Amino acid sequence: MCLIVVGWQAHPAFPLVVAANRDEFYARPTALAAYWSDTPEIIAGRDLEAGGTWLGVTTQGRFAAVTNVREPGVAPGRLSRGELTRNFLQGDQSAADFLGELERSAYSGFNLLLSDGKTLCYASNRGPVAQALPAGVYGLSNHLLDSPWPKLLTAHQRFSAALSNLPDQQMFFDILADDEIVPDKELPDTGVPLDWERLLSAIFVRSAEYGTCASTVVAVNAAGTVFFEERSFGPNGQPLQSSVISTGV
Repeated sequence: MCLIVVGWQAHPAFPLVVAANRDEFYARPTALAAYWSDTPEIIAGRDLEAGGTWLGVTTQGRFAAVTNVREPGVAPGRLSRGELTRNFLQGDQSAADFLGELERSAYSGFNLLLSDGKTLCYASNRGPVAQALPAGVYGLSNHLLDSPWPKLLTAHQRFSAALSNLPDQQMFFDILADDEIVPDKELPDTGVPLDWERLLSAIFVRSAEYGTCASTVVAVNAAGTVFFEERSFGPNGQPLQSSVISTGV
């Protein structure tokens, strides 16, 4: 997952709204978002290589999403970051308690957003201690929360404007589909070659081998109903499948 924008208590009828793109090598095996057969209350896509997920929600309104920290050349951790989200969604701990017990050094660099329905918390093993976030709109890519990368600033601004269109979610998908490359003078320096900095500067990343594999919009209303839609993509952004799930309706 390489771009997440979250509205937490920023809309009077939808206390949690999420728009996210997952960027990955297309060859990595993945299951489209669905209710999990082994944990039926979880709605999420699934990484079939390590068994975790990049983003998911439960029928009770628990939410979890993870991104990696871009740090080329750093040795990988011994555990998969997708376990972080999976374990939280499968459990019943508060977000704060879950984060307080993490063995952070066991994972490659991560950013983690968790909500137990009462709080939204953020944590990273490359930044400050975990924090509960006040009401607002937040953006996350492959650096720390609200890092001012151009694509994140654009997505944050457009997401805030799109909130007024709920329950219609199309404006969020329009944001996630933006494949404009940032001018070189505005690119962040994250340690990857220039051609990769250009490729990864777009909200929607497209190439033959690596790119945006899934665009996901989640909205949880004040009654606890979850609206979850995911659209998947193949090489060069070719549309593949979609999954639309609503609970309690």
